Amino acid sequence: MGMKSKIVLGAVVGLVVIGAVSANGGDGGTGSADKGASASADKQPGGAKDAGADTADAADAADAAGQTEQKASQAEQFKAFVQENGTDQEKEAVSHVTKVQGADDQNDILDTADVYTDFTGGIMGEGTGPAKLIASAFADWKQSANGLVTVYDADGELLGNGQF
Repeated sequence: MGMKSKIVLGAVVGLVVIGAVSANGGDGGTGSADKGASASADKQPGGAKDAGADTADAADAADAAGQTEQKASQAEQFKAFVQENGTDQEKEAVSHVTKVQGADDQNDILDTADVYTDFTGGIMGEGTGPAKLIASAFADWKQSANGLVTVYDADGELLGNGQF
């Protein structure tokens, strides 16, 4: 067997293996048998579907509540948390928050979040003190093994940061 034929044979075997793996890995453990079982349970008259209807309604209500929470922006969620749990000074500082980014994506390796405010003047402006309060309140709201929250003014200039 020549070198070219070994390479071609290896490529063909590799493609067959990749095809087999992707064909078996695609159904995620919920093959057509699972789909057929649930479809047939829905088609059965009487108790099979009706017994689970109350549970399904409760699950739908819980999903709707979760979607409502998800629809609120990160800034709104943060403000709501501080209104419930924060000090008067934190509530005043957080009232200036206009946008929060990165609060929902955490992996505990290097979590970063950005908080934007309506303060002006950058690090020498009026927002430096409240920025520390905002960072502290953020640390109460979200916890991470290695998180950094950065607070910016209306022009995108750094006001302060803190760990969370």
